[in-house]
Amino acid sequence: MAQELGRRKFLLYGSGAFIASLLLKGCTGSDTTTTSSTPSATSNQTAANTGKTAASGDTIKVGLLHSLSGTMAISETTVVEAEELAIEEINAAGGVLGKKIEVIKEDGASDWPTFAEKATKLIDQDKVATIFGCWTSASRKAVLPVFEAKNHLLWYPVQYEGQECSKNVFYTGAAPNQQIEPAVDWLLKNKGKKFFLVGSDYVFPRTANTIIKEQLKAKGGETVGEDYLPLGNTEVTAIITKIKAALPDGGVIFNTLNGDSNVAFFKQLQAAGLKPDKYPVMSVSIAEEEVRQIGPEYLAGQYASWNYFQTVDTPTNKKFVEAFKAKYGQDRVTNDPMEAAYIMVYLWKQAVEKAKTANDLDKVRLAAVGQEFEAPEGKVKIFPNHHISKTVRIGQVKDDGMFDIVWSSEGPVKPIPWNQYVPETKGYACDWTDPKKGGKYKTDKV
Repeated sequence: MAQELGRRKFLLYGSGAFIASLLLKGCTGSDTTTTSSTPSATSNQTAANTGKTAASGDTIKVGLLHSLSGTMAISETTVVEAEELAIEEINAAGGVLGKKIEVIKEDGASDWPTFAEKATKLIDQDKVATIFGCWTSASRKAVLPVFEAKNHLLWYPVQYEGQECSKNVFYTGAAPNQQIEPAVDWLLKNKGKKFFLVGSDYVFPRTANTIIKEQLKAKGGETVGEDYLPLGNTEVTAIITKIKAALPDGGVIFNTLNGDSNVAFFKQLQAAGLKPDKYPVMSVSIAEEEVRQIGPEYLAGQYASWNYFQTVDTPTNKKFVEAFKAKYGQDRVTNDPMEAAYIMVYLWKQAVEKAKTANDLDKVRLAAVGQEFEAPEGKVKIFPNHHISKTVRIGQVKDDGMFDIVWSSEGPVKPIPWNQYVPETKGYACDWTDPKKGGKYKTDKV
């Protein structure tokens, strides 16, 4: 079922994944240059298909591919800042294998075919050693055929719906068992059994809600309603009317909206009198930056499930927050996708150093598995399924826009990309260290 949902959306933008690369010059980040010649198509294809890049000289080129404009810019611009902070720190400490990291930055513009075009450009024209990129699952699905056809490497920093395990992607955000499923369990125990599901109309919310509905069935909960908005749409009045009709006495709202839709949703939710005491909202794409931009007065008392909050009390997090504020301003905040983006740059660095090459992507890929890092959220580790272990946390928005952590897992939770509530994927796992298993294999567990 989840795969079919993804396939329907994929058909809308998947063809853009093989569009010829645009001969555009990428804009630069700090401490970088982006001047490069345009290689021939033959040399591009040869380098890509052998799993090697043509990086040379005194720098290692990497691509940053996020939405710097459009509806997703509210979230993605801060992820770029976190990646650039990590790169600046690594360069200041001597770089990678004695070379500085050179950034080539591209704007996916909240448009999925554009993401595919820019990924192609970064790989074929700019010859980057890896790409850190994407936010929405729609953008990731759009670029995935590019990375798989060219045997290249994407590091993806955002929580997602699972039901995927690519050899060419490392996922440093949460799988559903590290965010969505624990949130549903907590809500059932603490807030009620009737759920209304609201989300943006693309693959992540649709697949996430498929998982939630199966989990509620298994745990004795009830889905009383489900509705979607096109990504970026702000016409939320009809959804709020449906919520009031389906939950006249109150109940849980599970929110998978993304982008600007959240601004209208929370403002109108409050205007309609649907307050957190009777209508608690659990969000999985609302973090500190979104709270800051929407306004904490509209979100105070509501909930979010993440692996990291700025309020996590660890020495590593204090250092991370201080460094980010020193670079970007004392009024700025950190959040989960930013932290996942920050640490993936360091995990890539460690993999390259273990492999003793940035150019041979097959060696880097193998070296990445097993890498551990003392992250701001706590220790993380890359597993053979190319996902990382993560501590799960649930936070409640405070009046100052920060989160009070009301629940956390006892330790890091191992990632499960193939969902065990959805019948079609129950009993499946992923292991890229074993050629006989690969991206999806049947386990003994049913």
